[in-house]
Amino acid sequence: MDIELFWQAVPVLLKGLKITAILTFLSVLIGFNLGLGLAIMRLSSNRIVSGFAKGYSTVFRGTPLLVQIFLLYYGLGQLSFIKDNAALWWVVSDGARCAVLALALNTAAYTSEILRGGLMSVPAGLVEAAQACGMSRALRFRRIEFPLAIRQALPAYGNELILTVKGTSLASTITVLEVTGYAKRLMSQTYAVFEIFAIAGVLYLATNLVLITLIRGLERHLTRYQAR
Repeated sequence: MDIELFWQAVPVLLKGLKITAILTFLSVLIGFNLGLGLAIMRLSSNRIVSGFAKGYSTVFRGTPLLVQIFLLYYGLGQLSFIKDNAALWWVVSDGARCAVLALALNTAAYTSEILRGGLMSVPAGLVEAAQACGMSRALRFRRIEFPLAIRQALPAYGNELILTVKGTSLASTITVLEVTGYAKRLMSQTYAVFEIFAIAGVLYLATNLVLITLIRGLERHLTRYQAR
């Protein structure tokens, strides 16, 4: 690899890595909370509530993320009521904000299934014991059900976080200059396709390795009292 090209590309791609990190953080923050709400809805005894959550999960898990991004960015912008609503237009008129929305809605669907599995794995005896102690439903969820569920769900949720990081690369298709976006720009300027995208791949790999290390550290922390 040309050393001069390397030193030219790395600072530019690092700027894109900052945008990638922001997209990931915001989409995961929104998606986790939305996914938790959907997971609780899936376990509801109300068929309408649980059916809505199931339908949401089916639609977003059953369609490609790229299609969802295009529908939100190009499709919604064509609707008159979106254009007439300042708040909605503010979201869909900007590529970065639209990418965050699409990533958040997508990861929420997968997160809801992961957390639902974790909540279902909580032993019924613990829930009954908490009820016998007079705990309210909210207190029982906060102190018993959610902590146990997140321990069970963390390995699978870690995989979803990694997929979200990689999914941010699709934001480049709607003019967002993250790692892949800057890589495409550099490629058009230098025609060094292999070198530029090799560096971009290394940056994604390094980011995911850091994320995996953090997730494994958190997993060890949460299971530190379990018998070895």
